[in-house]
Order: sequence, then C-alpha cells, then structure tokens
Amino acid sequence: MYTLKKSLGQHFLKDDNICRKIVAALQQHLFSQLLEVGPGGGALTKYLLELNGVDFKAVELDEEKISYLLAEFPGLSGKLIHQNFLEIDKPFNGKFTVVGNFPYNISTQILFRILEWKDAVECMVGMFQKEVAQRVAAGKGSKVYGVTSVLVQAFFDVEYLFDVHERCFQPPPKVKSGVIRLLPRRERLLMKGDKDFFLLVKTAFNQRRKTLRNPLKGLFDAATLENEIFNKRAEQLSAEQFAGLSFKMK
Repeated sequence: MYTLKKSLGQHFLKDDNICRKIVAALQQHLFSQLLEVGPGGGALTKYLLELNGVDFKAVELDEEKISYLLAEFPGLSGKLIHQNFLEIDKPFNGKFTVVGNFPYNISTQILFRILEWKDAVECMVGMFQKEVAQRVAAGKGSKVYGVTSVLVQAFFDVEYLFDVHERCFQPPPKVKSGVIRLLPRRERLLMKGDKDFFLLVKTAFNQRRKTLRNPLKGLFDAATLENEIFNKRAEQLSAEQFAGLSFKMK
C-alpha cells in the first residue's frame, strides 16, 4: 500500500462514479495525447489506461506513489514522469489534454502552468477545491471574480461541471471540491500582448475596492485616465474589456 502525505496536499479519490464522470467529461472532446497530473493511488488512472488510441502519460512527484502505481498498473511502465508538474517541460509535441485531481496546495499554480501552455492545451478537466473552481468560472460582478477568473477566461471557455463531496476522498478534505473544464476560446481575444495584459489585470485587482483610476494610474497617461471606464472597479470588467483596455497602456 502507500501512505498519504499532507505536505503534498494528498487527498485521493475513492469514488468510482466520480472517476467515470470525469472520464466521460474528457471524452466529449476528441484527443490523442493525455497527461494526468498527480495520479496518486490510481483511482482515475485505471480508467484512463483503458482509453483506446490515446498516448497517455502521468506526472507524479511522490516516489512512493510511483512504486505503487507501477506495481498495481503494469501498463504504466514507460508512461510515468517522476517530477514536479510545475517544473516539467511540455510532455508532448502538438496538442494535448490535461486531467487530474489536482493537489489543492498548488492548484492556482497549476492553472498558471496551463496558461503558459495555452497554445498546446486543447482541453483540461480538473478537480479543484470548490472555491477555486467557482472563482475560475465566475462572471464579472461576482464576489469571487478576480485575477484568476480574468486570466483563465481570456484564453479558455470555462465550464463548472459538478460538485464532489468530501466523502469521495481518502482522507476526506475539510472542503468541498468541484470539477471544471477548460476549452480554448473559439475566438482568440485581441490584446496588446500577454505580458501587458497580465500586468494590467493583476494591477487592477490590487485595489479591487477602488475604482480603476487609482491602481492603474501608473499604466496609463492622464488623458486616457479621464475615460469613464476608469470609474468602474476591476470586478466590473470582463476579460474582453481588459483586453481592449490593454491597447491604451503606455
């Protein structure tokens, strides 16, 4: 067997029905290359290995889990990447799909890694702490709408798929979980550039209770700051509006 390591944020799925729902969500969109992040005890992996015509890889940091997975699932031989997901190179050439019951302690970092690979990731189905999943999917004006919401939605369409109860895990986490799906936007947003856009969004939300004119005064000239859009707060702007605003930056 294996031990659970709190330091790695390990809460392993034990509910086969949830695993099947995740796989079903994956299969709604065609793919030929698939990366699982954090297979852990293999609850989801065993279903992923059954997918026909798919080049499958899994990345796992915990050496003990690597040994367990190889013993339990011989079909994983040659398919495991023993590294930190946040440090690996792109695992495939061409487009690929990402799936996982993501470690909650690095879930936001995982999303930013997906954004780094946005031109290659054709779909992501992932389990997050429910409040993180809701934040990613939130629309403008929501109390939980923020930096992560805007940056992810600028490049992906986000769909909140379903809740997952604490009892579906071993050990049960102290929070509820949610599964979301990311698909590349049908039409790429036009923006000044990724770097400028990221800076704009992060700076805007630094003082989310104030109107945009306050946090953004260093990024725009005085004449531009007279525009009425700067009377709004960051949470009132969509990803599309932020993208348009980026062209007016100094």
